[in-house]
Amino acid sequence: MYAEQMTMLLLRRAAQSAVRTNLRRSFSASRTHLNERKGLVLGVFEKDGEGGSLHLTEAAAGFDQSLSGKLSELLEISGPTLKKGKSRVFYGIHKDFPCVAVVGLGKNNAGVCGAENWDTSKENIRHAVSAGCRVLQDLEVNHVEVDACGDAQSAAEGAALGLFQYDQLKSKKTTKVTTQLHGSADSASWGKGVIYAEGQNLARLLMEAPANHITPTAFANIIEEKLAPHAERVTINKRSQSWIQEQQMGAFLSVSKGSVEPPVFLELHYNGSPDSKQAPLLLVGKGITFDSGGISLKPSASMDAMRADMGGAATVCASIVTAAALKLPVNIIGLAPLCENMPSGNATKPGDVIIAKNGKTIQVDNTDAEGRLVLADALCYGHTFNPRAIVNVATLTGAMDVALGSAATGVFTNSDWLWEKLQKASVVTGDRVWRMPLFQHYTRQVTDCQLADLNNVGKYSRSGGACTAAAFLREFVTAPHWAHLDIAGVMSNQDEVPYLRKGMSGRPTRTLVEFSSGLAHSG
Repeated sequence: MYAEQMTMLLLRRAAQSAVRTNLRRSFSASRTHLNERKGLVLGVFEKDGEGGSLHLTEAAAGFDQSLSGKLSELLEISGPTLKKGKSRVFYGIHKDFPCVAVVGLGKNNAGVCGAENWDTSKENIRHAVSAGCRVLQDLEVNHVEVDACGDAQSAAEGAALGLFQYDQLKSKKTTKVTTQLHGSADSASWGKGVIYAEGQNLARLLMEAPANHITPTAFANIIEEKLAPHAERVTINKRSQSWIQEQQMGAFLSVSKGSVEPPVFLELHYNGSPDSKQAPLLLVGKGITFDSGGISLKPSASMDAMRADMGGAATVCASIVTAAALKLPVNIIGLAPLCENMPSGNATKPGDVIIAKNGKTIQVDNTDAEGRLVLADALCYGHTFNPRAIVNVATLTGAMDVALGSAATGVFTNSDWLWEKLQKASVVTGDRVWRMPLFQHYTRQVTDCQLADLNNVGKYSRSGGACTAAAFLREFVTAPHWAHLDIAGVMSNQDEVPYLRKGMSGRPTRTLVEFSSGLAHSG
């Protein structure tokens, strides 16, 4: 036994010595390549059992073979088996790639997990690839080739989402990294993944930027600019305050009138279907570009995060930009009522009664429950297009964050068909949804009102706050297929989603895109 241990120790030392010698030789020989700062991300699965052998991806195995097995040898001697989402960097082992990051992919063929409501394999790939790309970015590598890891779309999403950093207003920038697919012919799936991720990153950019930079007017102009390359399929209407008044959108105007920033009602038409008469999918996003709470002023702590209270509008508009880039064969209309909610001598006061577009009167007992007011008028207007389905998205209630946290978007819907479509899409993207109750129990709490038809808060105050907000919105819906997505809990990310950096998340943009794609291809 002792002899065997000594033999293994001597072999390991000999291998390590050879690696050190090789590294010294490679560093001196490839200094020009280091200046190019080019890197490679490769995947490795967990070993099968205690004594199992390394299980490299197809691209990693090919790379290893080109090095006569040196990569697998280094992986064996450099430490324990790589765990899911962990990375290890090797330097100077290949003349074209001075830095090679090997990442742990977890179990091979993990597939869809019913308990987690997502495709574990896809999530593991996103997690691992993002980790590899980031560690190379930290080394100031500016071009990275990425292993498809068996799913080029998920790999592309992991790379692009993981590398995103909002640093537009900083003098010191993070290293900008370009990526490309390595060792796979599936460039179409890679390209699709890049477009999906860029859509979410657009929503992240809009949500993260400060409110003095993303005013209602600035938001609308950015979306117009992003849609310009798709002008042949897209119509954009930036409706002014006078148009909003003509439409008798009293609920929307009651929120916007406290601010000096003029409101904008952004209306997007994406005509992707060959059948111009196809009923459109209607997406409606809450667009409060800053929410102070109005006269019902929020506490100052963390109020800065309310620059992202237009997350519904950001994800809806980013989804339409993505659908246009993908040329999805579906018609989509996007509506975003954009304004600020500010206190002033002109602001709505608690107890005021306003009139919505459909003629219903609303007693505003809390001016910080403003999102449902702007959505109410937008939903009324949206019905005029006779949509096949309506999905509204909003950072609507803190109660939603309390209920689900950042694990999933809460979905309230009157349609089992629509729920199944959304849930199916979320399993693919890993950006999950969870169905919430839409009982009459909650409706009675908003219709039992002293001065008007409706109260903008439930009669039992905070109890079931996310549910009473959804019940309020249902009072402005007559369509048979409607879903309300409350994204307050998923608005930002600390470290819960490992392939997103800390900051505003842009969720659930990819789920909305995947849902739209599913609708397009299901007829």
